[in-house]
Amino acid sequence: MSRNVFLLATDPNNPCRDVIHARDTGLKLRVFCIDREPFHPESSQIQLYGSANGKLFAFETIDVTSDEALDVVEAIRWYAGYIDCPEMDIIPDDPRLNSDIAM
Repeated sequence: MSRNVFLLATDPNNPCRDVIHARDTGLKLRVFCIDREPFHPESSQIQLYGSANGKLFAFETIDVTSDEALDVVEAIRWYAGYIDCPEMDIIPDDPRLNSDIAM
C-alpha cells in the first residue's frame, strides 16, 4: 500500500491558515483554528474537525474529487503529527455547535 506524501503551505501573516497538499494527487485542505477565528463552511466542500491540546481545528477541502476524498483523514492525521498532536480526535460535526446553551 503506497502512502501519500503531504506538503504544507503556510501563511506568514496568519499561522492559522495552513493548506495541506497531497504531492501525488490534487487533494488540498484548508486548516482553520476555529477557536480563534470565524469559520463558515462551504456547502460544496467536505469539512472535518479536530481537537487536541485544547485547540479546535476545521479542515475543509478545496475542489475535492471523489478519488481524493478517500485521503482526507490521512491528510489530517499527517497534519496532527506535524503539529505534534498525534492524539487529535477527528470528528465529522462542528464541535462549536455543541457548546450552545439552551435557554
